[in-house]
Amino acid sequence: MSKLVAFAAIQGGYKVVSQVEGEYKKALDTFDASTKVSFGNTAYYLPVIYSLLGIKVETLEDMKKPLDFARGLLPPHVKGKNHLPYLGPLLDAGMAAIFAYEIKEALRILNEPDFYSFTEDPDVEAGSIWLGPADDTILRKRGVEFVDGSAPGFAAIVGAAPNAEIAKDIVEDYQKKSLYIFCAANHNNTSVIQQLVEQDVQVGWNTRIVPFGPDISSAVFALGFANRAAMAFGGVQPGDHRKMLMYNKERIFAFVNALGDVGTEWGVAAAGCVNWGFPTLADTDIPEILPTGICTYEHVVANVPHEEICQRSVEVRGLKVTVSDINIPCSFGPAYEGERVRGADLHSQMGGGKTQCTELVKRAEMNEIEDGKVIVVGKDIPDLSEGDTLDLGIFIQIAGREFQEDFEPIMERQIHHLVNYIQGIMHIGQRDISWVRVSKSAVDKGFTLKDIGVVLHAKFHQEFQKIVDKVQVTLYTGKEDVAKLTATARAEYKTRDERVDKMTDEDVEIFYSCSLCQSFAPNHVCTVSPERTGLCGAYNWMDCRAAFEINPTGPNQPIEKGECLDPVLGQWKGVNEFVEKASRGAVTHYNFYSMVIDPMTTCGCCECIAAMLPSCNGVMTVNREFAGDTPSGMKFTTLAGVMGGGASSPGFVGHSKYNITQRKFIKGDGGLLRMVWMPKMLKEEIKDRLDKYGEENGYPDFYNMIADETVGTTEEEILPFLEEKGHPAMSMDPLIG
Repeated sequence: MSKLVAFAAIQGGYKVVSQVEGEYKKALDTFDASTKVSFGNTAYYLPVIYSLLGIKVETLEDMKKPLDFARGLLPPHVKGKNHLPYLGPLLDAGMAAIFAYEIKEALRILNEPDFYSFTEDPDVEAGSIWLGPADDTILRKRGVEFVDGSAPGFAAIVGAAPNAEIAKDIVEDYQKKSLYIFCAANHNNTSVIQQLVEQDVQVGWNTRIVPFGPDISSAVFALGFANRAAMAFGGVQPGDHRKMLMYNKERIFAFVNALGDVGTEWGVAAAGCVNWGFPTLADTDIPEILPTGICTYEHVVANVPHEEICQRSVEVRGLKVTVSDINIPCSFGPAYEGERVRGADLHSQMGGGKTQCTELVKRAEMNEIEDGKVIVVGKDIPDLSEGDTLDLGIFIQIAGREFQEDFEPIMERQIHHLVNYIQGIMHIGQRDISWVRVSKSAVDKGFTLKDIGVVLHAKFHQEFQKIVDKVQVTLYTGKEDVAKLTATARAEYKTRDERVDKMTDEDVEIFYSCSLCQSFAPNHVCTVSPERTGLCGAYNWMDCRAAFEINPTGPNQPIEKGECLDPVLGQWKGVNEFVEKASRGAVTHYNFYSMVIDPMTTCGCCECIAAMLPSCNGVMTVNREFAGDTPSGMKFTTLAGVMGGGASSPGFVGHSKYNITQRKFIKGDGGLLRMVWMPKMLKEEIKDRLDKYGEENGYPDFYNMIADETVGTTEEEILPFLEEKGHPAMSMDPLIG
C-alpha cells in the first residue's frame, strides 16, 4: 500500500477531528451542556456512534465521550521510515473521522435547525434540496429493502461530475440496477444533485436518489442509515461493532464514487468507509489500494472512466444484480416505480376518469398468437399534442402449456407495477379504472404506447417462465375499440368475482396478503378473504391463491388467520401479526368489517372510498370514475389524498365495487343497510346486486332508497329524501356510539 495514501488519510483524520473539537467548544460556549442534540424523530440517537460504541448521545455534554474516543483512535503520523503495515492505522483514522463527522452534523442541526428539510422529497422550487438524515419513518419504509434484497445496495456519490449530462447518465445507470443513490459533498461549487435538478431529474427517496447534504460530512448519513437498517431489521445490537461492520460487509452492498478532486477530508472519509467493507472508486488519479483484505476485492480504485464507473463499482463490490435489457427509449427498473408524473411535466394521459382505460389478460391457444407481437390500433403518443387525453385498452393474450385461466387476473395485475417501472410513466388503478400518465421527458426520449407492449412481453417471459410460452399485446386507442374491449372485460371480471360468491370467511383458515401497491403506500397491506375482495377490485381470494401457486415468494402470501378476536368487526390474531410485520410496525391491527373502528388500510388504487355521514346516521361511497362532489364534502381525489397513503383512517375505508354487496361489507357498522348515498353511475353498475341484497334483507326497494347526485351532494340535501323513503339507516342505532 502506498505510504502517500496513509499519510493523506491520517492527516485528514487529524484535521477533521481537530475542526470538530473546535466546533464543539464553540457550541459549549453558546449553549448549555444539557442542550438536547439529535438527528430528529429517531430512536437511534447519533446512529453511527450508537451502533458501534453503544453510546447514546442526547445532549451536548454526551458528545465529549465519543469525540475523545475519536481523538484516541488517531494513529501516529507516518514517518520517513515505517515498517508497519499502513492499513490498520488508515482504518483507525477513517473511523475517527466518521465519528467526528457525525458530531459535526449534529452540531450543524443544533446551530441551523432549518438547514435540512428531513422529508422524503426535497422542495426543489424553494431551494430546499438537502434532506439530511432519514428519520425512523423513512427507515421503516426503505431500510427493509436492503435486508430483503429489494434494493441490492447503494452508491454513495460524493462531489460532482464534469457536467450535468454525465451525472445523469451515471445515476440512471445505477437506477437501472435498482440501487439507491446517496449523494453528499460538492466539487467546483456544484454537486451531483444540483446537476440532476438541472437535468429535470426528480430526486428524493421516491426515486431512490437521496440528497443527504452539501458537504463530505453529510456522507455519514449513508453509513448511519446502513447501521440503523442492521439494528432494525438485522437484529444487530448497539455496541457490537464487529458484528455491525461484518453485517454491512456481507449484507449491505454499498460503495463510494468520488467524482472530483480527492483531498484529505474526502480521503479520510473513504478510509472510514473501508471499515464497512465499502470500497471507493474515483474518476481522478489518486493512489490506489488494490490488495484485498477488508473489502471483498479492491479498496480504492482510481481513474475509472465515467461510462464504466457503474459496472466497475458493481464488480469491485462483488454485487450481483439482475438487469433487464428491454429495448425501449426510456430507462426501466424498480427504482422508477414510485416516480410521480406531476402536472408541470405531464404530456398526455389515459383513464383516470377523463377517458376509459381498460386492461384484460386472456389465455390463448399456442397457434392463435405470435410471440412478441405488439400492435397499436389507433392513435399513438406521437399523434398527440401536449395536454391531450386518449382512451386506452390493453389486451394481452398469453399461451403456455402450464397456463390456466385462473392465472389471468394475476398476470393482469402485474401491468400495474411493470408499467410503473418505465421512467417517466405513472400507472394507477387496474381493470377498467386504470390511469396512465405520460411525462414530457418520456415523450422527448421517444416513448410510444408500443413500448408498454414491449415491456409486458419481456417481463412476463422473464418473471413467469414456468407458465408463459407466448405473449401478444394489442393496444387500442379508438373509443369504439376500447368500449368493445371494456364490455368484454367487464363480463370476464363478473365471472371471476362470482367464483367466490358462495364462499364465506368462516369456510377457510387461510387468507392472502397483497403488497403490490406498497410502492405508493409503503404501510399498506391488503388482506384478501373470500368475503372481502382486494380493494383494487382486481384480486379475489381465489386469484390470490393462484398467484401464490405461480410465485410462492411474491406479493400474495398466505396468512393463517388464527384466533378470531372479534367476529362482528372481523379481526383475527394471525392477520394482526402478519400486518404488523408487513407494515414494518406502522399498523398493528385492523378490522375487515368496519369503517368506523380501526378499518383496513387503504392505498390509492382502491375502486371506491366509503365515508361516514353522521347527520344521516349512515355512510356513502364514491367510485374513482365519479368526478363530482359528495356529501362528505370531498371529491374522490381529495378523499384518496386524505386517507390513501396506507393508513387506517376511522370513518373512511377503501374497497372494491364488488365488496359493496358482499355479505360482510361494514357488517360491524350495520352492514350495507347503512348505505345512504352513492353516485348514480355506480348504483346503475351494481343495480342487480343491490336489488338482490334488498330482497334478501327485507327491503325490496332498497336501490331506490339510496340517494345519488340527482338528489343532492350534501347531507342537508339528501336527509329529507332518506326520511321520505323510510331508509333503514334512519331507524338504526347511532353510527357513532
